[in-house]
Amino acid sequence: MPRMIQELKPFWKKIVMIALLVFFQSYAQLYLPRLMSDIVDIGIIQGDIPYIIRLGLIMLLVAAAGTLCSIIVSQLSAVVSTGFARDIRQLVFAHVQSFSLENFEEIGTASLITRTTNDVTQLQQVLIMLLRMMLSAPIMCVGGIVMAVSQNAELSMLLIIVIPLLTLAIIVISRKTLPLFKQLQNKLDKLNLVMRERLTGIRVIRAFNRTDYESRRFVSANSDLTENAIKVNIIMAVLMPLMMLIMNLATIAVVWFGAIQISAGKMQVGSLMAFIQYIMLILFSLLMFSMMFVMLPRAAASAARISEVLDKGNVPVAPVAHSSELSLGINKGHISFQDVTFSYPNAEKPVLKNISFDAYPGQTTAIIGSTGSGKSTLITLLMRFYDVNFGKIKIDGIDIRELPEEELRKHIGFIPQKALLFSGSIAENIRFGKQDSTMDEIMTAARIAQAEDFILKQADGYATSLVLR
Repeated sequence: MPRMIQELKPFWKKIVMIALLVFFQSYAQLYLPRLMSDIVDIGIIQGDIPYIIRLGLIMLLVAAAGTLCSIIVSQLSAVVSTGFARDIRQLVFAHVQSFSLENFEEIGTASLITRTTNDVTQLQQVLIMLLRMMLSAPIMCVGGIVMAVSQNAELSMLLIIVIPLLTLAIIVISRKTLPLFKQLQNKLDKLNLVMRERLTGIRVIRAFNRTDYESRRFVSANSDLTENAIKVNIIMAVLMPLMMLIMNLATIAVVWFGAIQISAGKMQVGSLMAFIQYIMLILFSLLMFSMMFVMLPRAAASAARISEVLDKGNVPVAPVAHSSELSLGINKGHISFQDVTFSYPNAEKPVLKNISFDAYPGQTTAIIGSTGSGKSTLITLLMRFYDVNFGKIKIDGIDIRELPEEELRKHIGFIPQKALLFSGSIAENIRFGKQDSTMDEIMTAARIAQAEDFILKQADGYATSLVLR
């Protein structure tokens, strides 16, 4: 959560303006019952019509000013919350671009999608509620208590019983719901994962007649999420009726004891009317607190998940020792693996061990092996998606760890096992790695890709092609 608060710094001016407007709005709401009390106790009882009209006009002006402040607060809150959500999404997206494959595998694509969309939306909704309600709630609560005590100190003793009851109910329910909200987001991740696998692998699923099995997986994940959501909502559903019950009982008590004081001549009717409104304002402010506590646990869970992504660092890149580009001499494109050993994170044993070979320029080098033998791993190491544990990989005598990743990869043409087309034309997809490609280069690349696709199909798809340029 502190990380999220830091992202609000660009909006501090608007937040200060919102706080000032909320203060004036709350003051207007607290002042209206006092005016109404004077109208009843002085104007109506004494029959002073001009006094009633004068205070009535003042009430209209105060109400209009409060309404105007409320409208501006709503607009500014919407601007701040949507801008905050926009910045968080951009921040997460930009940070994820620097992730290593290890980071992606650790968090998962489905979870990253959920965190970038659903979790950010949760923070946006809570922020707009905080700005519109949470700022006014303490002002209304404290101001209402002061005004209620000023009207009748004896009746105000009821607050000593009511406020602790409401506070206790909020704390107990929030403690029970916070772990469930965390589970809810994780189960949403799982549902997205199942859905993504089904949509991505629809051809394989149909080819092997596994539609029923995948449907059962989706139903299981969906039911699990539904059960968790129902459990959370049942607990949260208890809060609102409980709050309303306490508020109504408090109102009944105020009317009962207020009527006794009016009969004894210790209190006037207008003061009782104002006191009831102040009690309702106090309880309504606590009700707003309870609504925030309904949303805060889920928002806290979402903030923690987003912070986990932002705190996740990519694999550090080795310092640059050579400022020059790859050698353009006679041996341009000479690839050398020297005693390379590599194991994936948390693997029991290395997938490659003491691998040494040379791929010379102008020749075609084919790596042949069974599934899982490490052919694709060789390419990922050459592209520096992962770094070797031991040994060296050199291009034209330069260790690739001594080169910036951009410098290394701009000299390599890469055709993966699994093709992915981005939205746009075929030409735009081919230009993806070289934006200034001419049409002749695009046609040449298309012909190469077609030939490589044929090779991949002949190899049953268990191959990856790489060209040094």
